[in-house]
Amino acid sequence: MAKITLTTQRGFQVAADAYVYFVEHIFDFARFKPVADAFLPQLELIAKQRGFTGKEGSSLLLNGMSADNRPVYIILLGLGDLNEGSLNIETYRRALGQMVRIIESHKSAVVSLRLPDPALLSVSYERLAQETATVVYQASYHFDDFITNPDRKVYSDFTLSISIRDNNAVEEVQAGVDKGICIGVAVNKSRYWCDLPPRILTPTELARHAQEIATQNGLKITVFDEAAIKKMGMGGIEGVSQGSVEEARLVILEYKAEDINAPTIALVGKGVTFDSGGLSIKPAVSMEAMKDDMSGASVVIATMEVLAQLKPKVNVIALAPLAENMPSGSAIRPGDILTFYNGKTAEVKNTDAEGRLILADALSYAIANYKLEAIIDIATLTGACAHALGPFYSGLMSQHDSLVARIVKASETSGDKVWRLPMDNDYKAAIRSDVSDMCNIGNSKYMAGAITAAFFLQNFVGSVPWAHLDIAGTAFGVPDRSYFRPGATGVGIRLFTDLLMNW
Repeated sequence: MAKITLTTQRGFQVAADAYVYFVEHIFDFARFKPVADAFLPQLELIAKQRGFTGKEGSSLLLNGMSADNRPVYIILLGLGDLNEGSLNIETYRRALGQMVRIIESHKSAVVSLRLPDPALLSVSYERLAQETATVVYQASYHFDDFITNPDRKVYSDFTLSISIRDNNAVEEVQAGVDKGICIGVAVNKSRYWCDLPPRILTPTELARHAQEIATQNGLKITVFDEAAIKKMGMGGIEGVSQGSVEEARLVILEYKAEDINAPTIALVGKGVTFDSGGLSIKPAVSMEAMKDDMSGASVVIATMEVLAQLKPKVNVIALAPLAENMPSGSAIRPGDILTFYNGKTAEVKNTDAEGRLILADALSYAIANYKLEAIIDIATLTGACAHALGPFYSGLMSQHDSLVARIVKASETSGDKVWRLPMDNDYKAAIRSDVSDMCNIGNSKYMAGAITAAFFLQNFVGSVPWAHLDIAGTAFGVPDRSYFRPGATGVGIRLFTDLLMNW
């Protein structure tokens, strides 16, 4: 993984193998004359010949020579045009992703990067540095544990030397880098768990990783095994798990703020470590990525590591119900009725709508055992949400406008984008059952599967302000993002960090 250092030297004065500069829409050569003098006198001519202007998404890789006759690369990355609205922090994130890909392909050991002017991106130096570190770590992530050919391994062991424009901003930039690394490490940890084969990342194994995080960061942890889950009457977790030889777990992590009067926020993440669909079995093509169906759990667990280090002014409880959904002679059947922790019942009409069943118990437990100011669940819950919003926006559902406003604001600053879907009470009737309190899937005439799933969950949160995040489309396989590779994304960690650090 990349190492990040700071320097007050000008970028071109650092002894490096590659030099990175960000360019706004109009390529102003005067700014780059010192770089040209140091490495490539023909820089302006070559840039013009190749039509490089600094347009959003553009890049230019040039070969130069240092004063001591070392071959070096000059990497120019376009940030776009402020007047066209393309010059923003997300453009910068994507340019950083491009940078990492170029560094990887040329195996540059030391890279000098000059930070752009934070005012251009409407952020502080600290935030700019935070984004830089987080994205460099995100873009450098690669899951190649099971690739044996060394030529196919991805190169990521470079040192990034950040050149700071303002000597008075060194402490601010260092603070941002430290925060960004903390977030980037957690995002990648979540992605790694999701990318592991499901025969390795079982409920008990993910619970073990949560225990490690708790031990290393001074967090309180409680892990309920399957016997305790049954004894507490958590019929949703028990029911989903009963078809598998792997035992279920319910993991609870607790962070305490310094202020004894601090409010408490709960995060609940769906943790189905493999989802075959159960007896309502999925087609093979739909099953391939279902090791990632524990993305929500991995996100809330990894988020707790960030919070333990950054220390928000709120108490945070993370709950992760963990189970496998498998078909067998002991699996739950369509037509079964489950009783949850809060005593409510649900008719199982489709065993592939299992995520909401385990979330129901975890939500109920949180409501019953903690005094909460708000509760938020995050889950790869419905294909309906993925089809509606695609891979770039997570679905946000809530009837609490003030909580929605907080989440939307954190979404805009963090880059984990959300889109609010309606939760009109007209949809409630979709989950009506003739034989129990509710059905686990909505009546097809109402369609809106993402919304009816949210209404199912609403039965387990009482009067506490609650929001539901459906990350079915954004948790893995996001295309056209330079800072993501194929596989998991860790979506939600950046959002939760911004949300809770600014509560």
